[in-house]
Amino acid sequence: MIEKSQVEEILRVADSGYLFHREGQELEFKEQFNFSSLADYFRDFAAFSNNKGGYLVFGVQDSPRIPNGLSASALDQFIKIDPEKITGYLLNIFSGNINWEQAEFEIDGKHFGVFRIYSAKTKPIIAKKDEGKEQIIKNGEIYFRYGGRTQKIQFPELEAIINKRVEQNNSQWLDLMSKIGKAGPENAAILDTEKSIIEKENSKILVVDEKLASKLKFIKEGEFVEKKGATTLKLVGDVTPIDHIEVVKKVKEDLIKRFPFSATELAKEVKRLVPSSSQSDVWKVISENDLKNNFDYSAYNFRNKQKEDDYKKTGNKPGCPSIYNQNAIEFVANIVKQIDK
Repeated sequence: MIEKSQVEEILRVADSGYLFHREGQELEFKEQFNFSSLADYFRDFAAFSNNKGGYLVFGVQDSPRIPNGLSASALDQFIKIDPEKITGYLLNIFSGNINWEQAEFEIDGKHFGVFRIYSAKTKPIIAKKDEGKEQIIKNGEIYFRYGGRTQKIQFPELEAIINKRVEQNNSQWLDLMSKIGKAGPENAAILDTEKSIIEKENSKILVVDEKLASKLKFIKEGEFVEKKGATTLKLVGDVTPIDHIEVVKKVKEDLIKRFPFSATELAKEVKRLVPSSSQSDVWKVISENDLKNNFDYSAYNFRNKQKEDDYKKTGNKPGCPSIYNQNAIEFVANIVKQIDK
């Protein structure tokens, strides 16, 4: 759910009269809303989904950024949006599922429209067809949010997405194999989601946690529950309780091997790739794209376990140096090159 307080913070005005917040990796402003520009908005939807998610806010004047609000016509069009139709369009244009929501707010007597787009669980989101004026969305393209821009994804980000997807798949297999190993192949059963059955050899069997089993009411064929509306489950085989679920502990990787560059070393490497760049350019790109909190590019080099535990508990910046990988160098270099142009 989009909170009004979140939108008020996004639209906070500085003493200059302009917006305090600038467009960035998770924020895009539009002056008005128009149905004819849906393809342009959908392109941003896909870009946000392929990164960390973000907000698309309508009612902000461009150059300079001033929150003037939506016109009556634009507000009327925004309010008439049919979420089911928009979701249908997105499924028709892109692979994968783009999760989003919308809301309209009145702030200081002005009306603003907001889309919130969530990071996709399965990436990348890929365009399946051409769409929009001048084919702003093109078949086969993948869009990504860089700083305050939506553009075609670059190699380092696509490689990171693919590697993460492979890691997730491998992790699921390792987790499954570990559990089978703990239980023993002779005690394992397979859940077939297409057939909607759990099978063990030639038998149909349901395995549930002991606590869950105590909450379920079962009904065998030919029998009925006495109380109408009681929770029931059709019993087609044997129910076997288990004492607990094994949790597979994963060994933490050696961060230095995965992230071998300090911030200073990263800046030097970027300087080597883009001679016209400066250290301040590098720090700006890191800040605007929140690289320090993106494990695809960097990690915090905690000095001790207590600092790491405090960070996990509070989520506050730990006040320790960040270390970076080669993908971070290439990401920053690509952004700096575009700035120089």
